[in-house]
Amino acid sequence: MSSEPSPWWSPSIHRDRRPFLLSRNSMVAAARAFFSGQSFIEADTAILQVSPGNETHISAFRTEALDDSGIKSTLYLHTSPEFAAKKLLAAGEERIFTFAHVFRNRERGKLHHPEFTMLEWYRAGEPYQRLIEDCMGLLARTVAAAGSRDLRFAGHVADPFEEPEILSVAEAFDRYANIDLLATLSEPVAGREALAAGARRNGITIAPDDSWRDLFSKIIAAKIEPQLGHGRPAILMDYPASEAALAKLQDDPRFAERFELYVCGVELANGFGELTDPGLQRRRFEAAMAERLQIYGEAYPLDEDFLQALAIMPPACGIALGFDRLVMLATGASHIEQVIWTPVQRGMMER
Repeated sequence: MSSEPSPWWSPSIHRDRRPFLLSRNSMVAAARAFFSGQSFIEADTAILQVSPGNETHISAFRTEALDDSGIKSTLYLHTSPEFAAKKLLAAGEERIFTFAHVFRNRERGKLHHPEFTMLEWYRAGEPYQRLIEDCMGLLARTVAAAGSRDLRFAGHVADPFEEPEILSVAEAFDRYANIDLLATLSEPVAGREALAAGARRNGITIAPDDSWRDLFSKIIAAKIEPQLGHGRPAILMDYPASEAALAKLQDDPRFAERFELYVCGVELANGFGELTDPGLQRRRFEAAMAERLQIYGEAYPLDEDFLQALAIMPPACGIALGFDRLVMLATGASHIEQVIWTPVQRGMMER
């Protein structure tokens, strides 16, 4: 007998998943009503793009397009609808949202799926703090639509109707890891060593070639994220500039206009004051792709149309929310595949 688990389309498995999926549909409808009530327009962005995105550690799926004469060109399944959405802002749209199927390689687990739904929305001419209000309104509206009162995950509970806790990244490092993050931002070599020492004190395994950014990510994942969003949602603000490739800088250039929303230790959303300087954006992308090439042996092309669009894009803020994760927390699901209508089948393993 096969020891493989039953497929999602097995009637008994589907019967267990169906309540989660029906709640998901109710939450989608509630989200659409939330945005419609604020004069947002829903956009349907193309999945195939010339560039999937240009972040160091986000991996894409690649494919080939053939024209009618058989000439090949490389395309990618987008990892986010961000480039397309910002082109729409450049075209003149002012408030848009999209439920986008997005694709990320090297990611599969309890909270990750190679194809998932990203809810993104953008406001032209508004400060990025306005997105925090959106997040809280959206949480309340969608959780109520799911017939729930709480958000739950891994034994933790949060009240989506409560005001969020707001703290800076530096405050979180001090509170949960006893690390003075600000002191590590002053000088590259000394800062890296200070952060490495802080990681060791917290029992975090580090590698000799870990960069400051690697250490930052390890500490965030091990010591900060698990503590956030218990009892009520949490907003983690004021990320170091190096950790926000598509965000504009604050008046203090050490920090970017970026925040993340956490609930029950789970990252739900990532918001930005959007960078509109095409020259600076190009340099950031090139640096990220050089780093990606060194780590993974591959890099992705830049979307030259996107960089041109940035030159005429108005000041704006935007945010990406993992909708499947939100459904999980609102329904009490323990695995992301419980809330996806048709999970991606696992392929044959290759050696």
